Amino acid sequence: MAGNSGGPWGGGGGSGNRGGNGDDRRPPGGGGGGGRRPEDSQIPEIDELMKKGQERLRVLMGGRGGGGGGGASGGGSGGPAFTRGTVALGALGLIALWAFASVYTVRPEEQSVELFLGEYSSTGNPGLNFAPWPVVTYEVVNVTSERTENIGTGRGTGDGLMLTTDANIVDINFQVVWNVNDPAALLFNIRDPQLTVQAVSESVMREIIAASNLAPILNRDRGLIADTARESIQATLDEYASGISVVRVNLDTADPPREVIDAFREVQAAEQERDRLERQADAYANRVVAEARGQAAQIREEAEGYRARVVNEALGEASRFTSVQQEYALAPEVTRRRLYLETMEKVLGDVDKMILDQSVAGGEGGVVPYLPLNELRRGGN
Repeated sequence: MAGNSGGPWGGGGGSGNRGGNGDDRRPPGGGGGGGRRPEDSQIPEIDELMKKGQERLRVLMGGRGGGGGGGASGGGSGGPAFTRGTVALGALGLIALWAFASVYTVRPEEQSVELFLGEYSSTGNPGLNFAPWPVVTYEVVNVTSERTENIGTGRGTGDGLMLTTDANIVDINFQVVWNVNDPAALLFNIRDPQLTVQAVSESVMREIIAASNLAPILNRDRGLIADTARESIQATLDEYASGISVVRVNLDTADPPREVIDAFREVQAAEQERDRLERQADAYANRVVAEARGQAAQIREEAEGYRARVVNEALGEASRFTSVQQEYALAPEVTRRRLYLETMEKVLGDVDKMILDQSVAGGEGGVVPYLPLNELRRGGN
């Protein structure tokens, strides 16, 4: 009993005893010199907490936690492992990004051109459109807004100086207003729409001015020149298949060069004065000629009337003489006396004379010879 006073396990003092079989038997708890120290008992707990934290971090990062034995022994896989949830979330994210890149909006004033592997596919209408990226891409073009190109606006730079057919120089400033009617043709057939419209417009305007005189350009033919230029510009752009529609051409100014504009205005004033005087002379000539023609027509009519009257009178006299001749052949004495009386009536009809019968004047009751019967007759009249 004394040899075994160290306890039931036969250990005591500062050193332990081994059994006969050589086994080192220690109690699970503390007690005696053979137990673990208190600081040694805390180390496994800290290691365990660190391993649990690492496992949780792996799970949050998409990894897979190891088993209990692996955690205790420090083994297990250190790389990230993907679960079904993380793969689904990643797929949904990719689908959302692809849908965001494939769906686009076209405003009411725009149209879109969709390209399938770089080639024209279709034209999108205003609203929400779908173009599966990256197989189908798109370009959005404004088709309703009017765009303006100013040509020859730099006064004094020589951009608008053009030569007319009568060897005069005129400074032309005009605007070309256009929009897009075919966005696909605009994107594929021409490189720079603005420069194309400017070049075509200037070329067409120079051709029109070269076929015109200076005076009509400055005065009455501006509207006609603008309409002709619009039609020619549109025809040329249609030949290029540019997809551009020319709305209108505004001819702002058409003046001589600045260096000679004062002298040119004086020449224009002189020409206008000349035209005014010519018009006055033409009006006077027309009035005089018309009056002369009227007078000539009147004289001809009077001569024609006189001729007809004389001829008719001669015919009447001849007819009357013929009828008198016929009557004279039937009764010569009566006809002779009638002719005598008619002749005396004509001769003495306007003579202021009074004829008295001598038989009546010499008898009783006759007329007093010295009575001024002619004066009495005048007084009676």
